[in-house]
Amino acid sequence: MSIHMMLAAAYLPREVINQTQKAVLMKIADSADDQTRLARPGLERMMAWAGVGEKTTINVVTELVGDGWVERVSAGRVGRRAEYKVFPYGVPPIPTTEELIERRQAAQRAPKNPRLARQTKRRKPSPPALTQQDVVARRARAAVEVKAGLPEGNPASEEGRVPDGEPGRFPQGNRAGSPEETPSFPSHSSVLPTPPTPTADAAGEPGMTEEDQAARGCPKHPTTVGNCRGCGTNPRAGREQARRDAVASEHGAQQRWLRAFLAEQERRVADRNPEALARAQQRTRDLARMGREQAANSRRT
Repeated sequence: MSIHMMLAAAYLPREVINQTQKAVLMKIADSADDQTRLARPGLERMMAWAGVGEKTTINVVTELVGDGWVERVSAGRVGRRAEYKVFPYGVPPIPTTEELIERRQAAQRAPKNPRLARQTKRRKPSPPALTQQDVVARRARAAVEVKAGLPEGNPASEEGRVPDGEPGRFPQGNRAGSPEETPSFPSHSSVLPTPPTPTADAAGEPGMTEEDQAARGCPKHPTTVGNCRGCGTNPRAGREQARRDAVASEHGAQQRWLRAFLAEQERRVADRNPEALARAQQRTRDLARMGREQAANSRRT
């Protein structure tokens, strides 16, 4: 029995070992030798200490071996218990009371669910709500700051003040439209009830003739249109049709080459062995006749 190693196992934090593992580890440490740290606790006693079944105890011992808390020296078999070595990499120290207090306080400060914990810094608290006295004081300060006259304030001398009435002259603006009144600028065409349609050459583009518009339109419609999805005159349909034409052209070229190649092979065979060619042609006709007869018989059946 090793009280020191059992206490070291008992004070392991819960972040590195769970309760069932700790109970099994304490039983192995209780059965270990002080000098060699070898133990043969037995499966039944580990089950009794942990309060779990046989399969769970075996799994827990495997987890302890995988985590490095226990080293399996020899496997158990019928009539012989397994032998383990407790803390093969060194016995952990027993914590003091101060360390346990710090551990508890750190656990209390830690978030309950680290996955949902706030990752950013907390924002500054909002200012307190304004009372009626605060609102009145703010309005009084705003009234004092507002000055009559110009935004920068009226100048002290009379010469720099703005004269009363409308100005007689205005350097900018539409002088021709209002020579003696307040100048005004022409309004934008977007505010009109029916804005005028921009011309083709308004943005520097050359105007299009009727022939060009007819070429760009859809010939299947009585009126000229620039885009027709049903007829395939839109750019996407045009690109798709061009791709299909290219594929069909390539396929046709391959078929023509294949027919020419087969004709050349047939000519060579006819020149070398006319009898073999005749037999092959006769065999082809026989196979075709047999296929037609079998198809006819299957239809009758």
